[in-house]
Amino acid sequence: MPNETGPLVVVLAYDGLCTFEFGLAVEVFGLPRPEMGPGWYRFAVAGLDPGPLRATGGVRLLVDGGLDLLEAAEIIVVPGWRGADVPVPDALCASLRRAAARGARLLSICSGVFVLAAAGLLDGRHATTHWRHAARLAERYPAIAVEADVLYVDEGQVLTSAGSAAGLDLCLHLVRRDFGAEAANAVARRLVVPAHRDGGQAQFIERPVPRAPVGARVAPVLDHMLARLDRPHPLPALARIAGMSLRSFLRHFRAATGLAPGEWLLQQRLERARELLETGNAGIEQIAQACGFGTAATLRHHFHRRLGLGPSDYRRRFRREGAGAQAFPRSKVQGPVVPPPATGLAPGDG
Repeated sequence: MPNETGPLVVVLAYDGLCTFEFGLAVEVFGLPRPEMGPGWYRFAVAGLDPGPLRATGGVRLLVDGGLDLLEAAEIIVVPGWRGADVPVPDALCASLRRAAARGARLLSICSGVFVLAAAGLLDGRHATTHWRHAARLAERYPAIAVEADVLYVDEGQVLTSAGSAAGLDLCLHLVRRDFGAEAANAVARRLVVPAHRDGGQAQFIERPVPRAPVGARVAPVLDHMLARLDRPHPLPALARIAGMSLRSFLRHFRAATGLAPGEWLLQQRLERARELLETGNAGIEQIAQACGFGTAATLRHHFHRRLGLGPSDYRRRFRREGAGAQAFPRSKVQGPVVPPPATGLAPGDG
């Protein structure tokens, strides 16, 4: 634990450990990151069973201590579980309940949700897990509102992710909550992953990755729309820019971006509004007009529908340190356009 003041993250290890899910938590919270300063996360591994523990892939693991480490943890990560129908020991459930009672945050990756559910920490809350386990979770724990089509769910103190790779999305989300957007972006850059992916819920998309290379005839249309987010873009006009019939344009556009033109444009407008809210002092009405929403009411509607909170709340939550300069009008787009991915990305099976 090289840092002295940062939140203590304790990751649970158990015999039969899900290696990949465990590695995600280590990668985000356990690596030395001197560039983040002395307040970065501290890290330890708590063993449920006497060691050395066996992990998937023939790995043997020595841990820092037992369940007593959970007593001091400020964040507890449950990286998968032995199986949806494998009982969770009473001692572990009791430790997690005590941790929650004193305010520790609890995070599960994939099937780790069954550990939190067994401890009764998800009753009356929304939660997610891998799509293969979602029906089983809902059947066994009817007091949980299971969200089967999202990458992760943030319920404040308790956070759950979908399949294995979605655990990385959730860990980066927690970094953003704790240290801000710039810190999450820095960690994502080191991992060579997007800081946020669209999972069909209130995820805050940072810089999406392309689903497929953008076709040569579609790319100029994307450039045109991005440079004029404050203007309407009728489909026939866009098809003319691409030099295609409307039917061919719609087919090529969806093949390149995974979305219809209107949906893609809405995502870009929301991304631009997010950027202005994080970095500038402009009013909500002014941002709405600059991003093509027309009115503040329309901007608020889309923010609430997509992100689960309003523009003003978003600004208070994610305003970047030192922000103040008004960041529009948008500068001309440079380099290749990067469209967002299709929704419904398939996570792993952990």
